[in-house]
Amino acid sequence: MNRLKKKMKKQIQKTPLQMTRRAVQLAFIIFLLFVGWQFYQFYLHFHTLGEEPFVERPAAVEGFLPISALLAFRVWITTWHFDYIHPAGFVLFLFFIASGIFFRKTFCSWMCPVGTISEWMSNLGKKLFKRQFEPPKWLRYILRSIKYLLLIWFVKMVIEMPLVGAIAFMNSDYNKIADVHMLMFFIDVSVLALTVVLVLFVLSLFIKNFWCRFLCPYGALIGLGGLFGVTAITRNEETCIDCKQCTKVCPVAIEVSEKSQVRSPDCSACMHCVEVCPKKDTLYMSSAGFKLNKWIVPTVFFVLFFGTVVIAQLTGNWNTSITYEQYQNLIYFMD
Repeated sequence: MNRLKKKMKKQIQKTPLQMTRRAVQLAFIIFLLFVGWQFYQFYLHFHTLGEEPFVERPAAVEGFLPISALLAFRVWITTWHFDYIHPAGFVLFLFFIASGIFFRKTFCSWMCPVGTISEWMSNLGKKLFKRQFEPPKWLRYILRSIKYLLLIWFVKMVIEMPLVGAIAFMNSDYNKIADVHMLMFFIDVSVLALTVVLVLFVLSLFIKNFWCRFLCPYGALIGLGGLFGVTAITRNEETCIDCKQCTKVCPVAIEVSEKSQVRSPDCSACMHCVEVCPKKDTLYMSSAGFKLNKWIVPTVFFVLFFGTVVIAQLTGNWNTSITYEQYQNLIYFMD
């Protein structure tokens, strides 16, 4: 039995879909490292008063500003005023939140750098300790509530902010270079922040995907779209042999083998459970009662993602309206 389980595990790791997913994860990690380096060079040009050569600011860096985007969303649905200060961040925020309705948390399992690193740490933990430790069910419920409490806190803070104050903050000098402040957080990281990151890394070694499952408010917000049930993992109870392999491989510990349909907001549509199932057509992604090919969800997700980015660029809704001269003053006087 143990040999069979190990064989099945190796087979799922080498399936075309999972190999593609890992390649995409790695590609986005490399891309984001390039974006980070390019943005750092952009910052250095202004920080050194022009001694370092000017490098164009990569708009993709705004994807790391979800709080600013959440505030921009509040202003947008109230006044229909589009955020031209961090337009790329706002476009990405809208796309990822909307994608949760149709593609579940595909963003988390295919693109998110934190999710990728968390997954890598979990896999490393398995190799080091030959197992992973799962908190008891009652503790999982408590831990899972943390990300929703954080989400409620952020949303409550934005909703309760007066509209005039929200607009004023969006146009404030601080928000205009919120990306630079974020960069400073990583360059001049505090002892407390470094300690928290190290603790999360260690926890991820022992408990799979600890950050994604219990702490990430952004993932929680995207996951809420899955409650609409446009897509879901469906289990054919008549042909199921109750081997529970689908539950064991789930990266977020959903008890797939106990459900007729997986509608949990934690499901990231990684397709691990579908591919490990030994019985054909017993476990599959479905929509409106129709079985979907396992490639459909990620393929359509990325087609729409790149299409959205291209349209935003062509319509002038991607690059910031902040001028070179404004950055000169804002970055020089940021302290």
